[in-house]
Amino acid sequence: MNLIHEMKQDKAFLKKAAMIAIPIALQGLLNNVLNFVDTLMISRLDTTTVAAVGIANKIFFIVSLLLFGICSGSSILTSQYWGMRDMKNIKRVVGLSMLLGVTSAFLFSLVSFLKPQFVMSIFTNNEPTIIIGAKYLKIVCISYVITAVTQIFMSALRSVNQVKLPVVISCVAIVTNVILNYVLIFGKFGFPELGVEGAAIATLIARIVEVAAMVLLVYYKKSPASISMSHLFFYDKDLYSIYFRTASPVIMNEFMWGLGITMYSLVYGRMGDNAMAAITITQNIEQLLQVVFMGISNATAVILGNELGAGKLKDAETHAKFILILQTMVTVIIIALGIIFMNPLIAVFQMEPVVSASIRKCLFVFLTYLFFKVFNTVNIVGILRSGGDTKAALFLDVTGVWLIGIPMAFLGGLVFHFPIEAVYAMVLSEEIYKMVLGFPRYRKKKWLRKIVA
Repeated sequence: MNLIHEMKQDKAFLKKAAMIAIPIALQGLLNNVLNFVDTLMISRLDTTTVAAVGIANKIFFIVSLLLFGICSGSSILTSQYWGMRDMKNIKRVVGLSMLLGVTSAFLFSLVSFLKPQFVMSIFTNNEPTIIIGAKYLKIVCISYVITAVTQIFMSALRSVNQVKLPVVISCVAIVTNVILNYVLIFGKFGFPELGVEGAAIATLIARIVEVAAMVLLVYYKKSPASISMSHLFFYDKDLYSIYFRTASPVIMNEFMWGLGITMYSLVYGRMGDNAMAAITITQNIEQLLQVVFMGISNATAVILGNELGAGKLKDAETHAKFILILQTMVTVIIIALGIIFMNPLIAVFQMEPVVSASIRKCLFVFLTYLFFKVFNTVNIVGILRSGGDTKAALFLDVTGVWLIGIPMAFLGGLVFHFPIEAVYAMVLSEEIYKMVLGFPRYRKKKWLRKIVA
């Protein structure tokens, strides 16, 4: 109770946390509303199409997690450099991240563009699903490189506490995507009815609009993220050393974790279109409920990173405790909201009764595990990484997925042939494992240090 009282008295912390977390959460909400609307419109076609697009988007999921790893790794340094007001090294870190992000995204785009049916066949053996998904993937994969540029800039802006600009840009992209979805999927206002290919074209155009707005505003406002060629190609042995020592475990973490999560889709895809459609819609609804926690975890990384970079270790330790209290309070609220709005959200998709029933059961499973899931997100992404304890974060995430989640998925889905909600419950047991090991790691305070000179 004393900690709660202290937190209420720390107005400066609460104000800063709100100023960073709310715009990030709002941006996440907007992005997930976009995914929600995408899936909603596509669900008007048929169950196979929902499953096909869900599988095709698993490639983007891997790309986005790889980008998230690059962004998270670099934001550890940019946040601490911002605490020191070291603009030169902020730009160099952004430049390194841009090179890594664009190169990685290009490789995924190339494979998806040249071999879309092969990529789809990795996740499902249903021929109609493969054909529909390949049409979507061949177009939407072009947006991966564009998304990389946008995400690197957005991450850099957050690290220097400029969080409002990305929200405005996301709004522009979402409005563009929703309008084009309606026009191109269903053939409105004289345009041809393109179905799933229309959804892919709409996404690609929206990403182009988004990156154009981002680049324009970053350079017009002369943001710390406004890099030049000299920040892309330079030689600084000490910076390279600290960058790769700090960021590489995070990049490996997100890539291996994302690859593991994609293995779940390999199982779901072989459980049939109904199971795949159910889990695709479930995860869209979940993402709407989780946006506030992504805001909190990103705000945690920025606030603690700024304080650690400025050498304010005591403040960082206290504020980490405050954040864990906040995330617990918010979790209770989100669980209540999830229960209240579950049925209306499911009804919007107008799926077959058997699919709707599976979605409902999967959402109850998700809410049951939410306390564990939220703690792990805030602890790993926000607290441990802020002070460079990235190897511990890597261990928790990767072993959780590969030693617990994936074996559970294969056993439940392909060996025992359990229903999708039972398999999902088995998969999410990894969150308990991560919390059991993650909380003692937080208490050891290995993360409580300044890592930039």
